[in-house]
Amino acid sequence: MIWLVTCTLLVLLLGMLGISLYVGWNLTHPARRLLEESPSLYGIAYDNMEFHSRTKDVLLKGWFLPCALNSTHSEPKMTLILSHGYAGNRLEKGLPALALAKSLVANGFHVLMFDFRNSGESEGRLTTIGMLEKQDLLGAIDWVKEHQPGKIGLIGFSMGATTSLLAAAEEPEIVGVVADSPFSQLKPYLHKNLSVWSRLPHFPFTPLIMAILPVLTGIDTRQVDAFAACERIHPRPLLFIHSRDDQAIPYTQSERMWSQHKGSFEFWQTANVGHVGTYHSYPDEYTSRVLGFFNNLLI
Repeated sequence: MIWLVTCTLLVLLLGMLGISLYVGWNLTHPARRLLEESPSLYGIAYDNMEFHSRTKDVLLKGWFLPCALNSTHSEPKMTLILSHGYAGNRLEKGLPALALAKSLVANGFHVLMFDFRNSGESEGRLTTIGMLEKQDLLGAIDWVKEHQPGKIGLIGFSMGATTSLLAAAEEPEIVGVVADSPFSQLKPYLHKNLSVWSRLPHFPFTPLIMAILPVLTGIDTRQVDAFAACERIHPRPLLFIHSRDDQAIPYTQSERMWSQHKGSFEFWQTANVGHVGTYHSYPDEYTSRVLGFFNNLLI
């Protein structure tokens, strides 16, 4: 009888470990999403471009969208780099990002859109949820500094928002960041919310996956700390955008970072929309707030 119980428990444990290993591997190796659109569909001029991550380990690909120069905008205001979310690509289809980019270039801003490692057309086989993606974004910043000297701003969505905060903390030339639906610290966020992404019961799978992933992939979740990054960004301005009804990343993640420096940071809290859903539901106000945020940095 004891032997039977022991064997049953062993089989259950091995099963849970196997499931955790399988799901954890898939979470860090999500399937690529192909680019289904191009800027030409929106009437936007663009150039294909490529650059290396700052760590030089992967080649990344994207688009450079030059601003529309006219009597109102005789020279570019600054370059804005857009960073997409987890398991997506530069299109950030939920917005869609190209619609926002069209408004940005029409109002005098250069725009750079690119795929993080293991996404879209870029190289790489591992998604690290911000740890190495920070190096990808720093590589994009290096490209802009070399090819388009001037002010640089960042706009990020979900994982890309957190990554933008991490990169801005290391790059004093970043004048401001719009962070749409970020998480503040990866390790505690996953401890509470990993089941949203794994679609497994929190216990026992979240603790098991959290124990296995660092060994399996080398991801150090403690390095993805946007809360600490905000301290290094201050007093440069940040605009947080987050829905109270976000079920994937709670709005309190943004609220916690905003509350550090309410005088310098802004927080536009929306409602009745899902994760990174504010632009889709309120495109005019979203565009107006983003343009106003960056235009104020030109004064």
